Amino acid sequence: MPKRVKHRKSQRGRIKGNATRGNRVIYGEYGLQAVEGGWISAQTIEAGRIAAQQYVRGEGRLYIRIFPSKSVTSIPLETRMGKGKGEPDFWAAVVKPGTVLYEVAGISEAAAKICFARLAHKMPVRVRLVRREAI
Repeated sequence: MPKRVKHRKSQRGRIKGNATRGNRVIYGEYGLQAVEGGWISAQTIEAGRIAAQQYVRGEGRLYIRIFPSKSVTSIPLETRMGKGKGEPDFWAAVVKPGTVLYEVAGISEAAAKICFARLAHKMPVRVRLVRREAI
């Protein structure tokens, strides 16, 4: 939980369009790119970090490119209508199609494929492996 937030009540919003920012591999050689949009909770991001870190361990480096900045609220079960908006239930990152979620550096392509295959199982959106483009 942050100490304070910019807006008191966060709206649901709609995920439309493709990502124009954060859609290229910048830090590593290989990246995991979202094919469809959605929310990825902070717990899921952390679970992916642990799964990738265990595989990359000593030789490679892992970069996380998304941050959970959206609070998702819920009202407790068996509560009557009214009484305002619920308390924050969890924090999530809003992901548009094309957003690079994770990047790895310092490992081979075969190792990156295996590492991202483990990550893809944990993600609630479809993902694909992308290579760094030469500029």
